Parts: sequence; C-alpha cells; structure tokens
Amino acid sequence: MTPDRWTLALEDGDMTWPEAGAVLVLRAQAEADFSALGRDRVQAVQGFAPDHDRLAARELDARVEPEGEFAAALVQIVKSKGESLSLVAEALTMVRPGGVIAVDGQKDEGIESILKAVKKLLPLDGTLSKAHGKLFWLTRPDVLPDGVADWIAEPGETEDGFVTAPGMFSPDGADQGSEVLVALVPQLKGRAADLGAGWGYMSAVLLDEQESIAAMDLIEAEYSALQAARANVDDPRARFFWADATAFEPEERYDAIISNPPFHTGRAADPALGQAFIAAAARMLKPTGQFFMVANQHLPYEATLKAHFGTGKLLAEIAGYKLYQAGKPKGTRRG
Repeated sequence: MTPDRWTLALEDGDMTWPEAGAVLVLRAQAEADFSALGRDRVQAVQGFAPDHDRLAARELDARVEPEGEFAAALVQIVKSKGESLSLVAEALTMVRPGGVIAVDGQKDEGIESILKAVKKLLPLDGTLSKAHGKLFWLTRPDVLPDGVADWIAEPGETEDGFVTAPGMFSPDGADQGSEVLVALVPQLKGRAADLGAGWGYMSAVLLDEQESIAAMDLIEAEYSALQAARANVDDPRARFFWADATAFEPEERYDAIISNPPFHTGRAADPALGQAFIAAAARMLKPTGQFFMVANQHLPYEATLKAHFGTGKLLAEIAGYKLYQAGKPKGTRRG
C-alpha cells in the first residue's frame, strides 16, 4: 500500500509536525493511516455515519464536531469547494498560532482549486504531489487574514424557506427527482421512512400534504444534513436517525418507504449505492409494505428491484427521472 502523502512528507523531513499537543483531522477518511500524525493525539472529525463508525471501530477519537485547541490539523477535502474551504477556515481558527495546517486531496476532488484559493491569502510552507493528488501545508499565523472568515460556510435558505448549507446534496433547493416523487407518489398510510432523507424536503412536503402518514422516520448518514432536516421538518410525526440507511435496523418494519438514493462516490457515478438502498428497503418493509423510489433515468435499477421485490411497476418517467413502485419485499427471506 502506498503511504499517505502526509506520511511521506513527514518521513522525508519536508513537513515538520509538533511532537506534543492535540491533532485535528477534519473529514477524516475511514481507512486513512494517521499514525505519522500521532495517532493517540488525533481527534478524527467525520459527520458521515459509515466513516464515523469505522473510525470509532478503529478506536480513534471519532467525533462529529471538534473540541479544544490544537497544535496541528489535517484537512481531507471533499468534492464541494465551499465545504472544503470552510474546513480549512475551521482548522485555521482551531489551531493555535505557530501550529501546522496540512490540506490533502485528489486532483478530481478539486485540490488544485483549494490550493489556489489558500495561496491568495496565506504563504505556504510546502507541497507534495503524489498518486494523482496533492498535499500542501502552512504555519498558522498570529493574525488570520480577513478573507478567511469569508470561507466559513454558513447555513442558508432556499427560495422555499428550507435550511441548507454548502456540501449538502442540492443545497440551492429541491432537486427535480425529489419534486417528481412528492408530486406523483400515491397516498401513504401507516409508518413510513425516508431513506437518505438529506435536508428533509420529501418528508416535509409529504407530512404536510398527507394526514394518513402515522409516522415518518428520516434516516440520513450525513450529520449536517440531518441537523438541517430537524430545522426543516417540525411535524411531530417525524423522527430523525443519524445512520447508514443501508445498514439501519428499525424497531419494527415499515408500511411504506420513500427514497431518492445517492448515486455518486466522490465525483464518480456508483449505481451500487442505489442498489444497496433497494436491498435495505426490502429488508425494512412489512410483507405488505410498498417502496417508492425516484432515480435518474439512465441508472440500471430494474434488475435489482426485481431481485428484491415480488411486484413492481414504473409509475412515471418524466424530466429525466423514473419513479418506481415495488411491493411484496423478499427482504430477509432471500437466501
């Protein structure tokens, strides 16, 4: 296995790391090797539930929000430039003057764009290019430039008044797929769940329009999105679960499940994510339960739906999306 770029920079003596003090890692990746940074000193901050759970299983100090003052920080960027710059700003404010801030990411995640933005405000101490990515690092100055505050991603509101923030899926407003589902899904009855609920648009609309829903569980892996959903969905029938939707175990099975599942890993399309949501829905539904899923027209979900459900039909094909209904879940009865 190729060492992480920060490990190489430290081993080569290019980057100097403090020998004492807490180390902050923002958006800590689940399988990353932090031993060169002082593993026992690391606070691994990660709001994506599957990665957070894997970090905790490795007995790292895994958190959703940082706490304390730090001698150094590593930022692992994400595909959203706005969120990545906000992470850099957070690291700069939480590391004491004279401490080291390192920023790491792949070229297809936008590391060059982040490097360019940081260089406009702050001098760099060094860079390392390796394995289609780049690491750069700098010393935290005594006084931060005014422009750093502009990087901090503050929650905003869509035209419809929903709370969102940079880095969330469709932060500027509901995506067309979600709009198709809430417009065309039939009346739901009993206990329902929203798998991959995001910032809560579909649940908010359906709870507002359908009194026949007895309860709605919003299940979302991204902590910040779930916090936004709490602000957006004030119906007493709603409950909120920070969890990997594909592994979630409900207290009892549902009468209905809705989903607009994610289909990207980083910047690459990954139909396996939606396929995992289909399998999870089949497992969570009652034998009489119904699954309603919207997906981009080109994604190959028909075979997976047929494998996990006894009945199914295409309710609509509109605006580049397909809305499916599936019933008779095979769930745990599958071998």
